[in-house]
Amino acid sequence: MRFDHEPRRSSIMADNQSANIQALLSALNVFTRAPDKTSLENANSWLQDFQHSPEAWSTCNVLLLSPDAPPAAKLFAAQTFRSKVTYDLHQVDPSNLLPLRDTLVTALERYQSGPKTIITQLCLALSGLALQLPAWDNALQSIVETFGANPVTVPVLLQFLTILPEEVSGNTRIPVTDDEYRERSTKLLSDNSEQVLELLSMYLQATGVTHAVQSQIFDCLRSWLVAGEIDMPAFGKSPLLAFAFEALASEELFDSAVDVVCEMIHETQEIDDNMPVIELIVPRVIALKSQLEDKKDDPEKIRGYAKIFAEAGETYRLLILQHTDTFYPIVEAIGQCSAYPDLDIVPITFPFWMRLAQTIGKKTTISPLFGEAYKALMAVVIRHLHFPPDLASITGQEADNFRSFRHVMGDTLKDCCLVLGADACLLSAYGLITMALSRSPQSISWQEIEAPLFAMRSMGAEVDVMDETAVPKIMDLIPSLPIHPRVRYAALLIISRYTEWINRHPDYIAYQLQYISAGFEDPDSEVSAAAGQALKYLCQDCKQHLIEFLPTLHTFLTTTGAKLAQDDRRQVYEAIAYVISAMSMEKAAESLRTFSLDILSQIHAISSKTTAVTKQELKEVGYGLENLEVMLHVVGPFGDQLPAACQNSCQEAWSIFDTFISKFAFDYDTSERVTRVLRHGITLFGESALSVASSVLSRMVTSFEATGFSSFLWISGKFVGRFGHESDPVLRNAFQNIYERATNKVVSLLQSKDPRDIPDVLEDYVQLLLQLIRMAPDVFFQSSAFPLAFRATMAALTLIHSDLVFASLDLFRDILTHESLTPSSSPPPKFPIYSSAIKAVMEKEGFEFVGYMLSGLVGDFPEDSTAIVVTIFRAVALLWSTQLVAWLPPILQQLPPSSAPNQVKRQFLLDVTNSLNTAQYDKVKYSILALHRASRKARDRRRVTPLNQA
Repeated sequence: MRFDHEPRRSSIMADNQSANIQALLSALNVFTRAPDKTSLENANSWLQDFQHSPEAWSTCNVLLLSPDAPPAAKLFAAQTFRSKVTYDLHQVDPSNLLPLRDTLVTALERYQSGPKTIITQLCLALSGLALQLPAWDNALQSIVETFGANPVTVPVLLQFLTILPEEVSGNTRIPVTDDEYRERSTKLLSDNSEQVLELLSMYLQATGVTHAVQSQIFDCLRSWLVAGEIDMPAFGKSPLLAFAFEALASEELFDSAVDVVCEMIHETQEIDDNMPVIELIVPRVIALKSQLEDKKDDPEKIRGYAKIFAEAGETYRLLILQHTDTFYPIVEAIGQCSAYPDLDIVPITFPFWMRLAQTIGKKTTISPLFGEAYKALMAVVIRHLHFPPDLASITGQEADNFRSFRHVMGDTLKDCCLVLGADACLLSAYGLITMALSRSPQSISWQEIEAPLFAMRSMGAEVDVMDETAVPKIMDLIPSLPIHPRVRYAALLIISRYTEWINRHPDYIAYQLQYISAGFEDPDSEVSAAAGQALKYLCQDCKQHLIEFLPTLHTFLTTTGAKLAQDDRRQVYEAIAYVISAMSMEKAAESLRTFSLDILSQIHAISSKTTAVTKQELKEVGYGLENLEVMLHVVGPFGDQLPAACQNSCQEAWSIFDTFISKFAFDYDTSERVTRVLRHGITLFGESALSVASSVLSRMVTSFEATGFSSFLWISGKFVGRFGHESDPVLRNAFQNIYERATNKVVSLLQSKDPRDIPDVLEDYVQLLLQLIRMAPDVFFQSSAFPLAFRATMAALTLIHSDLVFASLDLFRDILTHESLTPSSSPPPKFPIYSSAIKAVMEKEGFEFVGYMLSGLVGDFPEDSTAIVVTIFRAVALLWSTQLVAWLPPILQQLPPSSAPNQVKRQFLLDVTNSLNTAQYDKVKYSILALHRASRKARDRRRVTPLNQA
């Protein structure tokens, strides 16, 4: 195709372009109105398809250079050139590549005064073209010659020079090989970096240079620094280094100068290679320290200086330790930034303190100045931890943000521990509390107590469990703390954090239990929750010491438990379960039975009730099921031989649950909770659960048929997975019964509902099928439900639901690669039956099945599923090669060109056909992978909206 640099004015209406242009203008016009969603999607799709077409080159050439084209059309044309240079340069005849370059340069000249959006897109297009066009040997120099001599066009040149390193190093979608990239990037960037420095220096010192141009110069310099293309020794000799620091005094240039200074510091991280430049930079950085006081009322200025000091501190931290006298002012400056009251600025300094602490940790000796710096930092952080005097003065979102930031500050306190030692830090925080408590109670604010407590909690991870210095003081202090919800909340969380230490010092347990118990009685819900957490961790880490307290905990549950919020009550049950898990097997079984019977009796009572059950009553039973579930999860199995206390428990418990489910299966939350308890029952009772397995499966399938709730399928799959190897005829009949009845129910649901409406049902159904094919293939393949199950699982492939798609693909892989399909001289007796069943299903469903597979491959299948698709497709090619050749053409025709371009589909069909005709079935893998790659590239491209390309 040809690229005309100066098309005639009338060419916009030329016959060979008018149809495309009018359609394009109509599509763009949709975005100027307030259209409905469908119109927007249709217009966007049309623009994407047009952008991909070969005709877009010439049409956009006309639009871009025609003065009477609407502004939106010109911008779209520029965006299209950028997009097509990235993706579609192969559409241009090699002889037209240099004319394409000339067209873009001509357009850039025409739009030299703006708009900037078009200039940016054209610079992006030229940068991408330069990377792919070796024939454009002197790309950067030619742009400099075209735009660099006239002050009016210098901003265009600076924009190109800014974009070039970003596009060359950052646009990974440009199709060049690694060798081509290395060669061209060297030619475009490395070989020109010295010239760029000279140009930027010249423009910065030019007479009459404006702040706008100076800002562009700094942006350009930063771009080349970020790309790593500036030789720092050469940069040190350039006036640009001094100019960058001088520009910090300019209101207009401050932000740009900050970015440049930070990048130049970062680029000197190879200390030994860059000492001459560092010696120029560091005095200038230190000289900025006075600005922290001068500009203390300007947060944006302090933010910029904080970035510079933090970057210098991180980059030069080894020099700071080696030459402390010279570099320590940087540490002092960072300390001032950390102490600044604006908490959006403070975290800029945290990475420095972390990395410096890590480096100090590797040194045997350091200057005492660093100890002082971290002491000051710890005091600053604890001060920042204080909640505002009036919490009502901040919004809910601000409070949430502050709470999140406190945990970030807590990490910095751990850095202080690394330098100063955990004991010293804890004692410092402890001292703040005792100092506050020494005053009259009326003069103490709760914030003064809570902030050091929070600090102690944050530093708890650094504490030695054998500590005998700081932690005993803290534990002794807790009972005497003021009674305030925030203080009690913080103290309870300290107990949670220090439970491993308490385990080594069990004398404190009784006191801590008293404090925790009082926490449960606090009306503040957060305090009660913290008490639950503290009890959970105390019981988890100190379970051996708490066995003697178990009767007390049981009494607490039966008296106070009912008053607790469910989340807190559940944590108490979890805590008790940890203690039970530490007991001998017989005693653990008796204790578990005691606590479980409380809940089971509640379930039995509601099941036996002859009057109507209220929602609240059912909710309370649901809470009991949650509590039982968490206990069973923590206690876990007893092993193959059940203790005496559990011998008959399985049948007894199931009889209660069976009646309960028969009555309340229609309540969704109840069904979810009760099946989760049954899941843990399988683990607890093991082989003993076999005696009730058939009855459970019967109840589950009846309940599923009645309700359609997926939880009944889920637990059925767990039973099949656990007992599928059993040969008991009654149990095998139960497997077949649930297989066939569940399949009929799922098919019925699919006839009345869209698969998207029942993803949970389909997932648990497919998981049940996976257990059947793996544990009971005789049931799976020989049943009349098999063809229906195959078809129902195909419906699952249409959903955007990763777990479900993976499970469905696993099932199809297990079916189509089953051993029964492998020829054998002496197959197992049932293998021919299995094989016939599979072949019969594929003869009927194969066309639609392959369609689903390819549609998902080029559509919404998860990225990691490609390997399974390859395995399945190879199995189909091996066993149904003749049918596959006939199936593929109409299937491929149905795939949308937006995700599978026509050229790609033709190549795929050709490659697969050749593989099948030559019986090279392994090559089918490469055809699938090529189709997937091409599809992913096409879809990635379409994710960029034509009117919003960057």
